[in-house]
Amino acid sequence: MKLSKLYSLAITMGIEADPRGKDGIKNLLLRRKKEFDELPKSKREEYDEEDLVNPYSDSRIFWGKPDMEVDSIMAGIDINAAEVLLADRLNQKGESIDLLLTHHPEGASLASLHEVMEVQADIWAKYGVPINIAEGVMRERIHEVQRRFSPVNHAEAIDAAKLLGLAFMGTHTVTDNLVHQYMERLFEKNVPETVGDVMDMLKREPEYKEAMKGKAGPMIFAGDARNRAGKVAPIEFTGGTEPSHIIYEKLAMAGVGTVIGMHAGEEHRKEALKYHINLVIAGHMSSDSLGMNLLLDAFEKQGIKILPCSGLIRVRR
Repeated sequence: MKLSKLYSLAITMGIEADPRGKDGIKNLLLRRKKEFDELPKSKREEYDEEDLVNPYSDSRIFWGKPDMEVDSIMAGIDINAAEVLLADRLNQKGESIDLLLTHHPEGASLASLHEVMEVQADIWAKYGVPINIAEGVMRERIHEVQRRFSPVNHAEAIDAAKLLGLAFMGTHTVTDNLVHQYMERLFEKNVPETVGDVMDMLKREPEYKEAMKGKAGPMIFAGDARNRAGKVAPIEFTGGTEPSHIIYEKLAMAGVGTVIGMHAGEEHRKEALKYHINLVIAGHMSSDSLGMNLLLDAFEKQGIKILPCSGLIRVRR
């Protein structure tokens, strides 16, 4: 299958799973087009025109010819220079890896990670936080993330892939959307009574079951297994990175009883405790693996061979 077709399939799946819905994405792209049309010529030269058709700045083909044929992918949660060298070494030993696929972004996709965070406001609004408050809370957090990633060596892994002639692609928000949708459907179909029930539901998923063997399974960061779960909100699975800790006060006012996410800092735990919200952390690598697996299953159906690496817990559904 051509690299461009794989990329197109990934973006389509990300849009279909997006919390904003297809109309929300359509409106987002129309706003971008209007902004682009109003730019002076000098500014248009700086604009990434891929943003006009792909809503996810952190999901891109980093390197490789779009018309190249892909038969084998080495996929991982993180593809750094070490994994690029590993792929080259494996090819020397008889593998035929055509494409490196990372979950976490590299290059310009990492530098622009903050651009995908606006979706978090839409998710919170779904659970009762007024959209104006949600956007206000997000605004400073987005700028904070932009500043945090600005000094990073964004191009290291991509430069290594170029030197070794390996195609390289990233699907960050695409696969985060997939796990977000999966979790929403899981907790809509089966309504847990207690926080312990939430934990039991997560532990039945094979990625989390496997993560438990490595001492990295689901954990209760705030609350108790005996607590009643109340309104369960699996809201910290997509949107670039974790939100501002300020949001827990707003979620409590909206009636949310339990928040489920991939990871959370100490400030988040303290705010959840302060506002009596149960905070359940499913696990980072395991949650990322679940989202990646949903995409990789679709790739395998196209006849693509998948070689997992770098923290990816490969499970087929």
